[in-house]
Amino acid sequence: MPGSQLRIVCVAGARPNYMKVKPVMDALEARGAEVVLVHTGQHYDESMNEVFFRDLGIRPPDHFLGVGSGSHAEQTGRVMAAFEPLLGQVSPDAVVVVGDINSTLACALVTAKAGPLLAHVEAGLRSRDWAMPEEVNRVATDRVSDYLLASSPDAAENLRAEGYRDDQVHLVGNVMIDTLFANLERARGSDVLDRYGLARGGYGLVTLHRPANVDDPGVLTGLLKALGEIAGHCPLLLPVHPRAAGRLAELGVPGGLRLVPPAGYLDFIALQDAARIVLTDSGGVQEETTALGVPCVTLRDNTERPITVEQGTNVLAGRAPERIVAAVTRVLADPPEPRRPPLWDGHAGDRIAEVLLSGGTAGDRRRPTDLPPGSR
Repeated sequence: MPGSQLRIVCVAGARPNYMKVKPVMDALEARGAEVVLVHTGQHYDESMNEVFFRDLGIRPPDHFLGVGSGSHAEQTGRVMAAFEPLLGQVSPDAVVVVGDINSTLACALVTAKAGPLLAHVEAGLRSRDWAMPEEVNRVATDRVSDYLLASSPDAAENLRAEGYRDDQVHLVGNVMIDTLFANLERARGSDVLDRYGLARGGYGLVTLHRPANVDDPGVLTGLLKALGEIAGHCPLLLPVHPRAAGRLAELGVPGGLRLVPPAGYLDFIALQDAARIVLTDSGGVQEETTALGVPCVTLRDNTERPITVEQGTNVLAGRAPERIVAAVTRVLADPPEPRRPPLWDGHAGDRIAEVLLSGGTAGDRRRPTDLPPGSR
């Protein structure tokens, strides 16, 4: 079907989505598709929202649902209630959801019942940790999707092992890296290092935001202990995620760990690119550091992005303070050799557009009829 005849809704809801949806939108519009951008409003404050739209050059959303925060059930339900009538009004041929946040699952469920084709960008990522809300969102979104757009070979293999058909699974590469490469030179022109008095290779960068790390005072206290010990050898910078700000204020931070406000996209890429080491609990940062060739230590017990460990610069350290310190010490002494996974080449958005624009209509349903074995 010619692209000019297709109307495609692209959904974004929170900061990790923006970097993923932009290459898809650009590639679809370049091929003549009509793209309708829906922002659910799951992230709504300036530091997590408008600054990223400005940095990335994303046009204002066509529809803003304004759902705000709440429990998982409240947030998911509000997105579904707001998205359902909008989907009927827009009447698209397909809906693209990205990542693994509550908005991803909510809009996927509405789309699956309403009838348009559904495409999931970053399909097949698996941590196999059912304590992570994101894991539930990933698996459930894949289950109701027609197009499963995988960023790495292991993700595609996960989907095939769960019983999805070959015609559903498409290895397209990593859209996060599309955005990274498209903006890297602009990021390197940022003055963020001068603003913070930093020298290239002279500091470590830290991010903390996952509930398992920041909502439990005992866990966060242990992480801060490890960071304090590391900061004695390498000064650390921590742009504070809103989720972690209150806890950090209550517990206090060790010397050598410097807290700064949340960074916009360009500033944060510049900080990653110039860091000696990055310590994170973010999946996207694991990918970006791998593409940049910057050593990364992940403060989690598992990762849904094992390719960043097997082929990238990432080391999985867990959350025990002594393991974190030992891992960082090893990495500082002997940084991993930079390697970039296949198809992380800046053209994933183009491959996604080709898949969607060469596909069928909503009448050509691609979803499996039986629950895939081993899907949970």
